[in-house]
Amino acid sequence: MNLVRPRRGRVFAGVCAAIANRYQWNPTTVRVLTVLSLLLPGPQIILYVILWIIIPKEA
Repeated sequence: MNLVRPRRGRVFAGVCAAIANRYQWNPTTVRVLTVLSLLLPGPQIILYVILWIIIPKEA
């Protein structure tokens, strides 16, 4: 399965849903881990925006 941002099941930009679909993980788990990672210092928000730009939308 390719890494694409789905049209359905996305909350914000579809990055977490794309990662969850690609690796067959639960999207809620990926979203919770993403939010928790934002509590740590680091470039997480920049990485999220970069992935938002790089990962194509589902056709």
